[in-house]
Amino acid sequence: MLREDLRTLWTEPQPPDAPARVWRDWALLAAGLAGVALEAILRENVVWRPVAVVFAVWLCLLPLWRRTRPLATVTLAFGSVLLLAVAPLVAAPREPVGLYTAGAVVLLLVYALPRWGSGREIVLGVTVILAVGTLCVLMDDTPVVEKAVGLVFLLLPGVVGAAVRFRGTARERQLEQVRSREREQLARELHDTVAHHVSAMVIIAQAGRVLAGTDPSAAVEALEGVEEEGARTLEEMRAMVAALRDRGVGAELAPPAGVADLERLVRIPGGRLRVGLELDGELDALSPAVDAAVYRIVQESVTNALRHAVDATELVVRVAAQRHTVRVSVRDDGRRTGRGRDGYGLTGLRERATLLGGTLRAGPGTGTDRGWHVEAELPRARSESGARTRPRR
Repeated sequence: MLREDLRTLWTEPQPPDAPARVWRDWALLAAGLAGVALEAILRENVVWRPVAVVFAVWLCLLPLWRRTRPLATVTLAFGSVLLLAVAPLVAAPREPVGLYTAGAVVLLLVYALPRWGSGREIVLGVTVILAVGTLCVLMDDTPVVEKAVGLVFLLLPGVVGAAVRFRGTARERQLEQVRSREREQLARELHDTVAHHVSAMVIIAQAGRVLAGTDPSAAVEALEGVEEEGARTLEEMRAMVAALRDRGVGAELAPPAGVADLERLVRIPGGRLRVGLELDGELDALSPAVDAAVYRIVQESVTNALRHAVDATELVVRVAAQRHTVRVSVRDDGRRTGRGRDGYGLTGLRERATLLGGTLRAGPGTGTDRGWHVEAELPRARSESGARTRPRR
């Protein structure tokens, strides 16, 4: 388990949105240089003042590359710290060399390593930090407790940087899940819309071809029906394409179809099926999600009947609103052949019903009640328990 975690960390890429430099970097550089100047002028007990100032200025410049080269900046910074720690051991006086401003800059680079580095850079950089920190602790004469506190204080900015990165990554994953669900919903809407309209156009065209020789006026009527269905398809597809465009403010979309559009949906001019529609109960106050789901269930069921119901002559659609639920029933009197599994349409309907906290069943009738039956039960308002039980993808 630990080996897999380390392998995952080692292969972690850099964050893709790391800016090279922003105005804050120049403000930080100005503040650092001002701190170096003030400390060099006002502080009296600075050992090797020129050397300390040069190293401090050098460290103040390194944060300009902390996002694009986090490992290099950490290595250079802690290499400089190690040189300053070793210098008193080989020359007099044996006192710490350096400015406090330089120490603050080093903490900023420790923060930047896990925040902007790749997994490989984080592992190597932490190794450098621990190695240099351990050497500095061993060369120092302070008590053990103070050494431990100092080491923890050195690593604390790195923990903060890792937490900030984790939070950003989690938010990006959440946004990607939202985008994925939106794409899935649009794909489902596109399938339902195109499949229904194209199936209706095919049926109308077949009827027109049969009647063309005996009744030209009926053939013209069938062509008008094809034209109407084609225009309606283009209209709905334009709305979906507009939803996919990135316009910043948002596209002006047509409202989603609902129960009020079912009468237009079941009108199939020139078709071979008699479609009956029965609406019962208060269907005007449904929530938008349930209203759209009822329409899509009926639309997909009618489309499947037109395409797959052999010898069917009648299709009955019933939508009944009760106190807490809405029941949808679509039944034809034909027979199905060559369908061993559900297609994308029925799968999408089941997912839609489950998301709303309802159920959907589709299959052949039993006993003398032949044909294909689709039965759905949806709550009038979205069920929170149903939404929670559905796993997020």
